[in-house]
Amino acid sequence: MKAMILAAGRGERMRPLTDATPKPLLKVGGRALIEHHIAALAAAGIRDLVINLAWQGHKIRDHVGNGSEYGVKILYSDEGAEALETGGGIRHALPLLGTEPFWLVNGDVYCEFAYPARRLAPGTLGHLVLVPNPEHNHAGDFGLSGDVVTVDTTEKLTYAGIALLHPGLVDGTAPGKFPLAPLLIAAMERRAITGEFFGGRWVDVGTPERLASLDAELCGEA
Repeated sequence: MKAMILAAGRGERMRPLTDATPKPLLKVGGRALIEHHIAALAAAGIRDLVINLAWQGHKIRDHVGNGSEYGVKILYSDEGAEALETGGGIRHALPLLGTEPFWLVNGDVYCEFAYPARRLAPGTLGHLVLVPNPEHNHAGDFGLSGDVVTVDTTEKLTYAGIALLHPGLVDGTAPGKFPLAPLLIAAMERRAITGEFFGGRWVDVGTPERLASLDAELCGEA
């Protein structure tokens, strides 16, 4: 199984930290965010990784290299000067990802999810990891009815930025810049997206304040 780490975003909310450093290279607990993801995926036995690049992507490539230091093989999907958003980035990377389901991880979250061996049931296009709603996303994103992710529910959880996706989710899309959320919602309406609740440590490292808080927490445990 392969995995894709999303690392092409500009990181506007993290400025000025991201003026000179790509967000995935910001450090928490003594190592870059993206290295936490690589280590977790490698620990789960996932050896083939794809990282998409745009803003200052060369710095990510220089820092991470071919993955040999981490015991994995890393290929890069370069999107050019402007990121293609999540949906467009996945479509652009399909030649590297292949035709089988793959794990997708947002490069700007910190999560202690263990990436269990999992398969998608026939007709299922994705499996999302959902977490308790943080203060900055009180309303949540999606509901969970059994193991089916839903849109129309009053009790919602937050999408963790981690999913097992089938490449068929982007079938019929054109090359270019587009978001993933509308494709997920359309699949949810067909009951083609499953999910699970994760109650462990997860942080959307979207602001300098959250980054500093997480770093202090992790360093305090070291």
